[in-house]
Amino acid sequence: MSLQTLHEVTAFLWQEADLLDHKEHDAWIALWEESGRYIVPIDPESTDYANTLNYSNDDHAMRKMRAHRLRSGEAVSTTPAPRTARSTSRIVILKEDGDTIVVRAAQNLREFHKDRFRHYTSNIEYTLKRAGGSFKIAQKVIRLLNSDDAIASIGYIL
Repeated sequence: MSLQTLHEVTAFLWQEADLLDHKEHDAWIALWEESGRYIVPIDPESTDYANTLNYSNDDHAMRKMRAHRLRSGEAVSTTPAPRTARSTSRIVILKEDGDTIVVRAAQNLREFHKDRFRHYTSNIEYTLKRAGGSFKIAQKVIRLLNSDDAIASIGYIL
């Protein structure tokens, strides 16, 4: 692993968090490979996402629908739109194989919605593919620390 790659990956992950916090959903969707998967498993140890229950296991079409609901006001749980701030840290490159890079990071997400603050902490694993001087997200798995507990609306956690 090169320090240059770590810097490039870090900048990419920070950009993704910034796009989400500023509700730039179309730009966020553009960060993805069309075949990419966005997964939030309920079981924090799960790796068989197709055969276990997940809060989400989104393909391209579902990511677009989720983003549309967030900005349209159609989702009661996200009206008015929550204000969020993500802090992504502890970025570690687990594997680099040609143009594919597997990354693990920690994320703290603060949300202010309906006069209330919520805090979600997670370990996130990304599979990134090099593309045109940057990356595309092939897979993003968010492992919420409290995923198997009662959780308030998480429809905006992307």
